[in-house]
Amino acid sequence: MAVIADTPQQDPRARVPLPANDACLFLDVDGTLLDFAVTPDAVCVDEALIELLRGATRATRGAVALVSGRSIAQIDCLFAPLRLPAAGVHGYERRDAGGTIHRQSVLDERLPAARRALAEFARSHDGLLLEDKESALALHYRRVPHLEERARVMVAQLLTSLLPEYELLEGDAVLEIKPASHSKATAIEAFLRESPFQGRVPVFLGDDLTDYDGFVAVRRHRGMAIAVGDRVSAQWRLADPAAVREWLRSFVRESEGPR
Repeated sequence: MAVIADTPQQDPRARVPLPANDACLFLDVDGTLLDFAVTPDAVCVDEALIELLRGATRATRGAVALVSGRSIAQIDCLFAPLRLPAAGVHGYERRDAGGTIHRQSVLDERLPAARRALAEFARSHDGLLLEDKESALALHYRRVPHLEERARVMVAQLLTSLLPEYELLEGDAVLEIKPASHSKATAIEAFLRESPFQGRVPVFLGDDLTDYDGFVAVRRHRGMAIAVGDRVSAQWRLADPAAVREWLRSFVRESEGPR
């Protein structure tokens, strides 16, 4: 299993500290707030998580953002009725705290050919799933791990015609062709220039290689990088989404009383 180090990780038995009152939170979704499911559509967001995010938003005075590989439209469907500040498609699109969407309007004319080729490839290999994010293409092989090598070869071949404007991003059982100009780091940096995030200490929680640049971004601002699970390492680590929720509950409880 590939592991990328950010800073030396603490003793796994150590308690992850709660951030100060002036923190802002950047939260990955899949694998961090939510357990993985067989398909992206099969994940479950319960009312307890919705209330927890409301509490975290109160505790930070609105400085909570979801930072995901999913599109903002998908994020809103999952977490309805919440409409939090959010970055979708790994930072390619972003909704600020005022509700304004920031998105590059012109898509590369080469992408439709890659989309058609990947769609045909997925149709011809039962169990593969192509997730079309309009500006990015994600090929999921969670249901058919034995097809991983074939999927890698196909994606690599298509990527050669899209370089350097696009890049490969590897997630948990998914290979994604995405714009190289945006990342979770660029999204976090943009949020930190705006109210209510500006001037606060950033905290980012993420679970895999797609989140590593977010770890680097918050460390540049002397914030906290928290890895979830064992796919990546960071300054601190929580075991799984259940541990993330418990950590958030502790943060909300502490914020409601003397700190």
